[in-house]
Amino acid sequence: MTLPPDPHAITDATQLAALFGDVGDASIRKEVAFVHPHYRALIAASPFAVLATAGPDGLDASPRGDAPGFVQLQDDTTLLLPERRGNNRVDSLRNILADPRVALLFLIPGVGETLRVNGRATVTTAPEMLARFVVQGQLPKCVIVVKVEAVFFQCARAIQRSGLWQPPAADARSRLPSTGTILAALTAAAIDGEKYDRELAERQRATLY
Repeated sequence: MTLPPDPHAITDATQLAALFGDVGDASIRKEVAFVHPHYRALIAASPFAVLATAGPDGLDASPRGDAPGFVQLQDDTTLLLPERRGNNRVDSLRNILADPRVALLFLIPGVGETLRVNGRATVTTAPEMLARFVVQGQLPKCVIVVKVEAVFFQCARAIQRSGLWQPPAADARSRLPSTGTILAALTAAAIDGEKYDRELAERQRATLY
């Protein structure tokens, strides 16, 4: 069914400017084209980031996480992000090969502000790069090298509204379908959901690095 046109749709930048007003001075001046020492401190404290990429098959935003400081700086305009073992979909890496533009969102538990980094990425297996990221005796599969084009912090409103860092409800996980349940439903039980759930914790532990 074709929906009628939305008479209230925003279709150009002039409408957006009228709706939201002028950009504050701080919102403009907080953006720089390098990793300022204060921004370096935020990256060093972050154990979790979301990597956004684009490619011929569409968009991708996927999580990356490890001990705080798992993303390293080679210099003030170059970030190094290790790519650990996973499900082998490698959506982000495929996208980077086709379109080097990337965006990173760094989160720090307990801190409202997030850090945003935009740049262009390449993928390397250079031994000296891999050696920088050994964990439990395991090298990453490769390293994503990001040449920074813009860095700025995002204010805390989204974190405050969501209550993201508040203690979770005791039954938070049990109120949702398990991963095995989801897979069984999506595959018409071709994947044994109960077996998947039963083996998941050990499989993740054994393949973490």
